Amino acid sequence: MRHMAQRIGFIDTNFEMLVLTEEAFLAEGKEFDADVAIVIAVRDVEVAEQLQKRYLQNVPTLVSFDSAPNFETRLGSLKVKPVDQVEKMLGSFPGSKRKDAMKVLSLVEEAWERKSSDDVRFALLVLIDSYVTPVTLLKNLRATSLASVQCMVKNCRSQILSCILDPNCRQALNCLQSCAPTDQVCSYRCIVSYESEKLEAFTLCVLQKHNCLGLSADILMQPDVQPMKLFRGNPVTHEIAEDLFIGWLGRPNPDSLATPLKYSWRVVAGQNAAYDQFPCQFQIFYRGKAKGSMWYDPVFQVQTLDGKLVWRRRHYRVKRDVVPGTFYFTVLDNGVISKEFWRIVDVKDDLSWGLFYYSGAAAAAGQSYTGAILVTQDGSWPPESEAIRLNSALDKCGIKVWELYRVNNAGCSNPPLSIPEGSSLHSVIT
Repeated sequence: MRHMAQRIGFIDTNFEMLVLTEEAFLAEGKEFDADVAIVIAVRDVEVAEQLQKRYLQNVPTLVSFDSAPNFETRLGSLKVKPVDQVEKMLGSFPGSKRKDAMKVLSLVEEAWERKSSDDVRFALLVLIDSYVTPVTLLKNLRATSLASVQCMVKNCRSQILSCILDPNCRQALNCLQSCAPTDQVCSYRCIVSYESEKLEAFTLCVLQKHNCLGLSADILMQPDVQPMKLFRGNPVTHEIAEDLFIGWLGRPNPDSLATPLKYSWRVVAGQNAAYDQFPCQFQIFYRGKAKGSMWYDPVFQVQTLDGKLVWRRRHYRVKRDVVPGTFYFTVLDNGVISKEFWRIVDVKDDLSWGLFYYSGAAAAAGQSYTGAILVTQDGSWPPESEAIRLNSALDKCGIKVWELYRVNNAGCSNPPLSIPEGSSLHSVIT
């Protein structure tokens, strides 16, 4: 939670989050002035009673997780737990404050139960956004759809009809309807499970071309992660940085020297709960036929929501930014354009491992996101001797090693790895 306090600060420097153990809290001996209090794993009933009556009684929003059952739940000074049957019945009426509060609580509890750092941060931001002050990152939770239907019918009638009449596309829409507007984990799982040409045509028209939902999002620039400055003792240039991305592609396979590798890197672990946790991730970076062009094709497996195991592939355009080691990526992902700012944080001299950080936004979908990926040649974790350097690289990104999702690299047979004919690879690094 101390790390969550740091991550909350990346969203807005005006947000202040104090983290105390129950012993330290009781030792303070005074009532705390706060907008929100979150209690975690305080299981002693007597301590819970003492905390509530002496220190937290005037905090308007109080939520507890994995704690004693006698903790109240208050949202904006409204007690939502425990309640009697009459209060519960009154809360079911349309427009009821209690009904709205229960929706917020359900969203917070569902995110908390997923137990990832991104989801815990999301739960905290929902409470701040709902009961303290609007959070820019979550502005699309408040988006209204009064004019959305008119926009869709006017501009995208044929794409909507085509999607609704197709069972797979209709399943995708039903799945997406169950997700909160800013819940990237839920929405991307739906997209990769049911992606199709009809779904792409639908989202391209409704979201990307006409922005019928009125959504927007910007690339998050905090934390300000700096790229590596030196490689093998020399200043990193644009050419060196591109070669670092291209990595192992076309180089001899250590396990079979006669066969060159068909990928740049394999992902060992990633930080983003929505995008970095898929099994069997292969990265393919290559220079295009046109002068100065570069492309990135990630290939990964998906266990779909209906139980199938399928391969997915994306196609990004890569452009250098001003500082060597920084790049802008653009991709059309199922009808929605995502723009990302990537930084090469560190790569070992022998190319045994690397760490890349990215922050991005799918503006038409109203989603901003960040992430980091740890890569090696064979997908195995770097040796323990690299722990200090790896942790230092992660610290530059504001990430702890326990936040990373370990990628399952077993059973990755027959991945669709290829690059267009005429593409070029390394230019500087041997």
